[in-house]
Amino acid sequence: MVKSKKHENHTLSTDIDAEVKEIIKKELERQKNQLILIASENFTSQEVIRTMGSILTNKYAEGYPGFRYYAGCEHIDEIEQLAINRANQLFGSNYSNVQPHSGVSANLAVYLSVLNCGDRILSMNLRDGGHLSHGHKQNLSGRYYEIHTYTVDPETEMIDYENVRKLAKATRPKLIIAGASSYSRLIDFNKFRDIADEVGAYLLADTAHIAGLMVTGYHPSSINVADFTTATTHKTLRGPRGGLVIADKKYAGLIDRSVFPGVQGGPMMHIIAAKAVAFREALKDSFKDYSRRIIENSKALCEYIKNEGFRIVSGGTDNHLFLIDLTSKELTGYEAVGTLSSVGIIINKNVIPFDKLDPIITSGIRIGTPAVTTQGMGVEEMYKIGELISSALKNRKNNTKLKEIGKKVKNLAGDFPVYTR
Repeated sequence: MVKSKKHENHTLSTDIDAEVKEIIKKELERQKNQLILIASENFTSQEVIRTMGSILTNKYAEGYPGFRYYAGCEHIDEIEQLAINRANQLFGSNYSNVQPHSGVSANLAVYLSVLNCGDRILSMNLRDGGHLSHGHKQNLSGRYYEIHTYTVDPETEMIDYENVRKLAKATRPKLIIAGASSYSRLIDFNKFRDIADEVGAYLLADTAHIAGLMVTGYHPSSINVADFTTATTHKTLRGPRGGLVIADKKYAGLIDRSVFPGVQGGPMMHIIAAKAVAFREALKDSFKDYSRRIIENSKALCEYIKNEGFRIVSGGTDNHLFLIDLTSKELTGYEAVGTLSSVGIIINKNVIPFDKLDPIITSGIRIGTPAVTTQGMGVEEMYKIGELISSALKNRKNNTKLKEIGKKVKNLAGDFPVYTR
C-alpha cells in the first residue's frame, strides 16, 4: 500500500507581499518623522499591534460568549469575556459590549435598541462640535430619525444647558445625545441627565474622544448617569481601532441584539483581543499619568498659540484638543492644513461654531495632543511645536523659511521615536 505524502503548503508562511511591505515601511517613516496632532489619532503599544496581527482573525464567532453560531469558539469566548471584564473594571460598569467595529457602529446599535424610524433625537449641531453619526443628513442617523440640534452659546462658544433644556421641552425627543468630536470644554453629563428626565428621554453619552480621560478621572464620567455610553478605543484610550457600548445590565439584551445581528455580523476577534490588551494598559497607574499629561500638553500648546495672536474657540481647552479660528488671519482651514503638512505637522481642518465656510474648506483647524504625549513630549516640546505652527502659518508663502521649519519638525519628532524596535 502506497502511503500518500503529507501535503505541505509553504505559501502561507513564506510568501511576502513586497509591495504592501514597502508601503507600510513608508508609512512608518512618515509617522516617525512627523508631528501627529490629529485629536482622534494615537500610537498603540506594540503589544496591541501584535495582538491585532494574531491568528484570532481566522475565527468566525457570530453571537456572544457561550452562545455562538459556530463551533470551535471555546478560546474565542475566553478572549471576549476577558475584554468585557476589563472594560467593566475600567469604566466601573456592570455591562459592556466590546463587539462594535467603530464608534459609529456603537451609536447605531444604541439607536436601534430604543428608537423607531422617525423618532426624535436632540444632539449637538455638527458645526458646533457634534459628530456625523449624531444626525448628519447623509448619515443613517439623519436619514431614519427626526434630528433636532442644539448649538453653543454665541458669546462663550460653550454648551448652553438652559437652551438645551428649552429645546428639549419644545421638541420632546426620545433620545438626547451628549458628546462631541470637536468640543474643547468639559461636558456636564449630570445636567444632561436632568434635562432628559424632565422630558422623559433616554440619554446617550458619546465619549469617543474623551473615554481615556474619563476613566482616569480627568473628565466627569457618564457611567451610571447616562442610559448608554459609547466610546472608541483608538483615541485617548490608545488601543486598536474599534468601539464599545457601556450601559446598565438591564439593557444588555437590547444592546446585544442591536449590535448582532442588528448592525453587524461576525465580530473581529483579533481586534477584541487587542481591546482587552488596551484595557489592561489603561488600568495601570501610568495611564492615569498619561491622561494628566495629555491635558497639560493641550493647555500649554493652546496657550502658546493664543499668545501668538491666534483666536482660540471658547478661549481655551479643558481636554485633549482645541480649535483655532483662522478668520482674522485671512486663512482657511484647508490652506492651513496644506501649509502645516508641507513641514510635517499633521492636523485637520475643522468647522468652527457658526462657520460660514463649507466643511471642505472651513474657517478653523483642530489640534490634539494624545499622540505626541504618547511619544513622551511635555510642556517644553509643546512650546516648540506652538512656535513651529505659528511660524509656518505666518510664513506660509516663504518656501525657504518653510524648509527650515520642516527640518526642525523632523528633528523634534526624531528625538521622540514612535517605535524603537
